[in-house]
Amino acid sequence: MLMIVFPAIDLKDGQCVRLVQGQADRKTVYADQPEEIARRFAREGAAWLHVVDLDGAFSGLSRNLKSIERIAGAVDLPFQVGGGLRSRADVKRILDLGAARVIIGTKAVSAPEFVKELLAEFGPEKIILGIDARDGRVAVEGWVSTVPLAAEDFGAAMRELGVTTAIFTDISRDGLLTGPNIMATRRMAEKTGLQIIASGGVSSLQDIRELKKLEAVGVSGVVIGKALYDGAFSLAEALAVAG
Repeated sequence: MLMIVFPAIDLKDGQCVRLVQGQADRKTVYADQPEEIARRFAREGAAWLHVVDLDGAFSGLSRNLKSIERIAGAVDLPFQVGGGLRSRADVKRILDLGAARVIIGTKAVSAPEFVKELLAEFGPEKIILGIDARDGRVAVEGWVSTVPLAAEDFGAAMRELGVTTAIFTDISRDGLLTGPNIMATRRMAEKTGLQIIASGGVSSLQDIRELKKLEAVGVSGVVIGKALYDGAFSLAEALAVAG
């Protein structure tokens, strides 16, 4: 089975950036034109792209719609978008720009019925869940705060509503190249029944090999950001290991 590799494009103020543990003041800018990064990933063999609107995640207000539109126009690849999508209009706007699916995180925590309504209108193939966890608890609003809700319980409740796929991020690993939280990722897949896309901390090809071992329990993809930007390995190498 093929594990999908999702190269990440994080947007802030129209630029392609990476943050460390989601902290806005720990930012590295990689490109002023994110669509050029998208083209590069497409040339290198990507099957999907993972796009995050960091401004939307922090404030609920996007400043990156033009960048998302340019990414859609630059490549003939499906891509998923997350970050600050807290209304039906937000979701529709991103899908209309060309996204294959959207990621709902913060709003799913505060208003589960919102997710249920989106699933009814758009279907589970277009609405996926973002589970961001710090010390096992769900983090919201661009990871600024946590709520007293166990991440696995949240995932299981969303599965009951009809969600089929979730991106699971262990915030403590994100942007640090310290390796993904393999145990937490396994538990998330086993206890929720969701198809899990692992995110946060991938630093080596061995990390991808370890995640691939979890395919049998429902880990079907991996988001890779900083390791690709810093040249720890190439996208082609990652794809070869994941395949």
